[in-house]
Amino acid sequence: MNPWWLLLIAGLMETGWAIGLKYTEGFTRPVPSILTVAGALLSFYLLSVAMKDIPVGTAYAVWVGIGATGTAIAAVFLFGDVVTPMRVAGIGLIVAGIIALKFA
Repeated sequence: MNPWWLLLIAGLMETGWAIGLKYTEGFTRPVPSILTVAGALLSFYLLSVAMKDIPVGTAYAVWVGIGATGTAIAAVFLFGDVVTPMRVAGIGLIVAGIIALKFA
């Protein structure tokens, strides 16, 4: 599979486990905790496979960027995080950085 697709999936999985952390309530809830840990492990695995073909600095930055962007957007819908112009601009800059790294 194309390493960029693996990296995209790994970043989306990062979003999943980051959101999952909220539901674990400090790892006191078993099912959300197990799902969060499983998501993190799968995300790390896919990142490591993608790094076979994508430079580590690029892969890590893109992975974190996808995870941060996805988490910020999901938190608006799931937890009512406030949307401000500065937050939208910040997310836009992260997305711009991901795109720049893809074509660098």
